[in-house]
Amino acid sequence: MRTLPALAVLFGGFLLVSSAPPTCYSRVLSLGKEITESYVNLQKSETADPCVKTLPRLYLDIHNYCVLAKLREFVAYPRCRQVPQVGALKEKARSLYTIMTSFCRRDLVFLSEDCNALEIPVLSPTRHSAIQK
Repeated sequence: MRTLPALAVLFGGFLLVSSAPPTCYSRVLSLGKEITESYVNLQKSETADPCVKTLPRLYLDIHNYCVLAKLREFVAYPRCRQVPQVGALKEKARSLYTIMTSFCRRDLVFLSEDCNALEIPVLSPTRHSAIQK
């Protein structure tokens, strides 16, 4: 019975050793998704401050060059300063902008420059089909 926990620890240690460290790209990708999800949840929240509805749209695609302008616009938005969730979201957006422009500047490749594409949320096929039903 003692071998089961020992095997679990050994297997967990093996996964940590064999996994690759996060890359700049993977960090930007995950932080972009996290920010977009937080924004959507904040917009859907019933308890959110009314000014939250006036925030600039924040649907991020890190492969779109316009995402940098979108992040600057969101961080500089002067309203909703008193709402803690908005402040936290702005800090994440500021961090993503800094990572993209400073640390990952040479690692990122922008595939488009369509600013209008960032105004409309991109639905995954499963979400889109669920909405249509």
